Amino acid sequence: MSLSKSKPKSKASPSAAADLSESVPNPSVVKDASTQDVDLDVTHARHEGDITSDVLSFIHDAVLLQETVAAVLGVKSLPKQTGNDTQSNNDQNGLNISGIYVDATFGRGGHSRLLLSQLADDATLIVFDKDPTAISVAQELASKDSRVRVVHDSFATLTDSLAAMGITQVDGLMADLGISSPQIDDGSRGFSFMRDGAVDMRMDTSRGQSVAEWLEQVDDETLANVLYEFGEERHSRRIARAIKQMESYESTLELAEVIKEAHPNWQRGKHPATQSFQAMRIFINNELGDVDDFLAQSIPILKSGGQLAVISFHSLEDRRIKQFLQRHSKGQYPEDENLPMPPNRPRYFSKPKRVGPSKAETSQNPRARSAWLRMATRTDTAYEQTTQL
Repeated sequence: MSLSKSKPKSKASPSAAADLSESVPNPSVVKDASTQDVDLDVTHARHEGDITSDVLSFIHDAVLLQETVAAVLGVKSLPKQTGNDTQSNNDQNGLNISGIYVDATFGRGGHSRLLLSQLADDATLIVFDKDPTAISVAQELASKDSRVRVVHDSFATLTDSLAAMGITQVDGLMADLGISSPQIDDGSRGFSFMRDGAVDMRMDTSRGQSVAEWLEQVDDETLANVLYEFGEERHSRRIARAIKQMESYESTLELAEVIKEAHPNWQRGKHPATQSFQAMRIFINNELGDVDDFLAQSIPILKSGGQLAVISFHSLEDRRIKQFLQRHSKGQYPEDENLPMPPNRPRYFSKPKRVGPSKAETSQNPRARSAWLRMATRTDTAYEQTTQL
């Protein structure tokens, strides 16, 4: 059965970005001085972009686990655990650190559980997540550990959500950005182009517009811009036209097949729908906007000496984190470059550090291969409300 309408729509007028998307030599991989080759398709390459079954056995491993928890606690390394129970409140091998900490992306709680094993009985851990399933897991953990408080919302609501709890500052913030492996594994969520399901892709299925609903309304040009901007898909115009000719948007496998047929070429072993699915998911969930909001709020929320630790999996996120920390650690803003006397900008963070996964971790967990952890310590510089973040 044909997936296309009998009468194709008229050719859309492409925007400058969409025009560029079919002439750029190879923007499918973005490089900068610090990201090297960060896979844009990592959100599916974790276990779909490679299209190999052996990857699936590692899908629930928390990436950069020890490094992230050590970073958010401000220590070089964690003490070795003698047992397997990282949730124990009274682990004699733990650091027994007090304070208020935030896991901005709870997921299935890998980072939170290890962090709890290092916290004192009077510490507090607030966990955020958009995903209702993740929230159910978090609430179960909270029912067993009184230190845990749960927020079903985006980490972009950080300041308001904490204020509702009477909290104005915290000792540490950590986040593991992007989509989680369990979300891809569940075909019904719509993230997967290898498992059939509704074309949804919402992180929070309890609210907002699905990708299918959006595709019914969006025009060719806007869709092409989204595919280019959020997936850096070089053939965005061609793919957008093919998508808009579909009769319905009920099946992720049908959508992936249409993209495949429209795509003139792709890397061996990489599904041609990888970047388009990433783009639509990032757009519909406002992922990059939420990251920007979260980073901006980290400055007033973190105490002096507080720690920020953020894991990213593709260059669109990693570049934002890198530039944010550079700007606020050096006090050098891009808009000041051409000024004869640049203003003296505040330095809110110490010199940031970056850590990647070890060879041992990437061999055990292929999902980790494109991960970067960026971390920095909040200085004692008072926050200025007028600062351009």
